[in-house]
Amino acid sequence: MLAFANAKINLGLQVTEKRADGYHNLETVFYPVKINDVIEISDADVTSFISFGKEIPGTSADNLCLKAYHALKKDFDLPAQKISLLKNIPIGAGLGGGSSDAAALVKLLNAKFALGLSAGQMENYVRPLGADCAFFIENKPVYAEGKGDEFTPLDLDLSSYEIVLVKPDVHVSTAAAYAGIIPRVPVSSVKDLIHLPMKDWNSFIFNDFEKTVFKSYPQVEAIKEELYHSGAIFALMSGSGSSVFGIFEEQVGLERLEQEYEVFYGC
Repeated sequence: MLAFANAKINLGLQVTEKRADGYHNLETVFYPVKINDVIEISDADVTSFISFGKEIPGTSADNLCLKAYHALKKDFDLPAQKISLLKNIPIGAGLGGGSSDAAALVKLLNAKFALGLSAGQMENYVRPLGADCAFFIENKPVYAEGKGDEFTPLDLDLSSYEIVLVKPDVHVSTAAAYAGIIPRVPVSSVKDLIHLPMKDWNSFIFNDFEKTVFKSYPQVEAIKEELYHSGAIFALMSGSGSSVFGIFEEQVGLERLEQEYEVFYGC
């Protein structure tokens, strides 16, 4: 049994305050995009995890898919499973690939073993695994606040646009990205700003992490500038980086960027 786990982009991201528990409150808009990992589960004598494609840092035991399996195993008599992952979503790119994989696995297990879990219950299982994990259960555009796991559905459809994503050979540490942030309460919420005409987004919708990441990795800023130079209506770094997306009114070719970076069209 297999599933496709897609990535997400952040349409704006503002860090609003430091929490007493060490985390940060933020506000952002999560939007799903069409870059996919593939996850397969099959019956086995011993539960295991194996990955193919892009190399995943750390050990198999640390993978969120295994952690998601064991989270469900605590409450359900799940048989052993072989978990196979074809990794295609860039890592350390602000795209939520690991979180999406964990959410997809929970949905697979729920379906395969008829656990009867609601979307809300599945969100609760994956929420401790990562701030954006719960988003991938419903996998629809949302305004997210709190740690990034409190959602308000949004009526937002970008399917008539061409979304292109560019990933440089840079892995941005989330901790390092947060180190340069000074939390502030925004004058206007991205929940409201997202309803402005897209031509105005560049003047009002920002990613607080860009300043820190651009300072350390100027090539990321250069990608954003090239996307605008190539005709993007809006461009922004996703999450804590390092990927940058551009939204275009029509299909575009980015040959200069393709020479140096991974470029994903039709996202």
